[in-house]
Amino acid sequence: MATSYLTLGQLNPSATTLTTLYTCPSSTQTVISSIVICNQSAVAATYRIAVRKSGASIDPKHYLVYDASIGANTTTSYTLGVTLSATDIVAVYASTSTMSFSVFGSEIA
Repeated sequence: MATSYLTLGQLNPSATTLTTLYTCPSSTQTVISSIVICNQSAVAATYRIAVRKSGASIDPKHYLVYDASIGANTTTSYTLGVTLSATDIVAVYASTSTMSFSVFGSEIA
């Protein structure tokens, strides 16, 4: 069993598009320890975070966070401890293209 703490994904998505931040590799489980959101704009914005199975259409039940507000030039983080199964996806949405997302955790082979 190989584990290490990793930066699993970093993304600056286009505004108003649900975009994949991280996909758990096949034959692996992943523990998502934290997600950091940074708004580099001088204007407040909103964001969403969802976890879903690969191939599944997005559904309200997939959202961990929905239209949460983040202030101008602010960073926020979530400590999660969520375990993903093989091919599960973490997807994010930003109301502006000036937000970035980073996800951290461990892949367990």
